[in-house]
Amino acid sequence: MISRTDRSMVANWWWTVDRWFLAAFLLLMGLGIVLSFAASPAVAERIGLESFHFVTRQIIFMIPAVAVLIGVSFLDPRQVRRMALAMLCLALVLMVATLFIGMEVKGSRRWLHLFGLSIQPSEYLKPAFVVICAWLFAEHARQPEIPGNLFAMLLLGLVVALLVAQPDLGQTMLVLGTWGAMFFIAGMPWLWIAVLGALGVGGAVAAYSAFPHVAERIDRFVTGEGDTYQVDMSLEALTRGGWLGQGPGEGSVKRILPDSHTDFVFAVAGEEFGLVMCLLILSLFAFVVLRGLVIARRQEDDFTRYALSGLVVLFGFQSIINMAVNVRMMPAKGMTLPFISYGGSSLVAMAISMGFVLALARRRPEKRRPVSFSAISGRAAATG
Repeated sequence: MISRTDRSMVANWWWTVDRWFLAAFLLLMGLGIVLSFAASPAVAERIGLESFHFVTRQIIFMIPAVAVLIGVSFLDPRQVRRMALAMLCLALVLMVATLFIGMEVKGSRRWLHLFGLSIQPSEYLKPAFVVICAWLFAEHARQPEIPGNLFAMLLLGLVVALLVAQPDLGQTMLVLGTWGAMFFIAGMPWLWIAVLGALGVGGAVAAYSAFPHVAERIDRFVTGEGDTYQVDMSLEALTRGGWLGQGPGEGSVKRILPDSHTDFVFAVAGEEFGLVMCLLILSLFAFVVLRGLVIARRQEDDFTRYALSGLVVLFGFQSIINMAVNVRMMPAKGMTLPFISYGGSSLVAMAISMGFVLALARRRPEKRRPVSFSAISGRAAATG
């Protein structure tokens, strides 16, 4: 047990970190391993791999993810900004490189092979982008003559252009939604709300017209016709699970669900552990988002408030998109369930993002204004 009189760095971290956040993140990671055991063996066997191939890799990825989550949480806000800026610059370079030398999968270039590892740069771009935009919004709020909002818009345009070039419209929608929420929290004028809303509608129409796979997915979602196999099987899995599920390892629909270990792991949770497990997962995501917004609201520093809000909104939007696709409330798109879906890039990048949240949410002593000698003399004279 760490004593409150201990003044070491670890002790200081332990008594200032938000342990509710930390417990929620570790619990989600634990659920990710449990559901990897449930969902991935069938996929591995279907493609000719050893049964626990994905389970083993998920556990291996989890070790650096936990280390990164805790390590990043030791940072102070200034160090968070510096790390985010370095990440943003590196991720932008890798995003450009991906367009030329990245692996092409289903018509998109989103992955790079570096040092024997497959990396998806956009996953690391997202938390860095949120933190830097928060800093730009905060600088504009502190000194209106600094064009922070304009720079944030230009950065958004650059990031969106790179994502659309891949193309990755799911991540584009996620980034746009998060940025819009942050801009609103930072005091966006109503005129800008109308302008950005119109641009959003125009962008959706343009994406539908320019990208055949987007039009196909939206048409399938609206009409229910065409190849809806994965979503149909996802709904079937959730229906068979009922309230308490069919039991660990007893699911059958997962064996014919192609992406059961990634995009549709939520359906496997419903089939084997029931609606109760799904509600637990949903509650954990909701808890993180709501607690993050409550803590952000209490912050006096604009940067901390905007960054905390943006990071938990990003976390919440991504989880909502994944779960909504599983229950056919949104058109299908490749979006992982944070900390639970299989994937090294997604897991480590999300650990960095939530490490930022832990770092920014840590309790810090309030800065008190120094009391002037004249004020002390005045109080002394009044009491005398």
